Amino acid sequence: MRFTALPTDTVRALQSGGTDAYGQAAERSVSDGQGTPCRHCLCDIPKGADMLILAFRPFAGLHAYAETGPVFLCADACARGGGTDLPEIMTTSPDYLLKGYDVTDRIVYGTGAIIAPERMADYAAEVFANDRVAYIHVRSARNNCYQLRIDRA
Repeated sequence: MRFTALPTDTVRALQSGGTDAYGQAAERSVSDGQGTPCRHCLCDIPKGADMLILAFRPFAGLHAYAETGPVFLCADACARGGGTDLPEIMTTSPDYLLKGYDVTDRIVYGTGAIIAPERMADYAAEVFANDRVAYIHVRSARNNCYQLRIDRA
């Protein structure tokens, strides 16, 4: 299992003034240091640091399951996070929504659950036991914001 951040080329385009999922420029703001997880470095944006707020759709195409929602990014270039260890941003909330998707980017029904961070790896392994699941999205259990993707190792 691998925690996967947003692709660097996508993030650099947004940090350079590219438009979001709705064709809008990202909103610039300053982090208050609480609840502002960057979806690229997978760390919380430090208090006082510039950040971007934008609409993001983690799917290539438009279809009924292609959810769009707000995400935060560091305003300045940051290193892409990810790997096999639970990222920092997955430790700031008591639970998260996990959902499995198939190769056509459709939800595999029966895979969605609210999971505590310490159970995330075990639950992801259970979901990946279903051969129809190609990847898993992790979202905020309270605001439904996209956090990151979990891929098979």
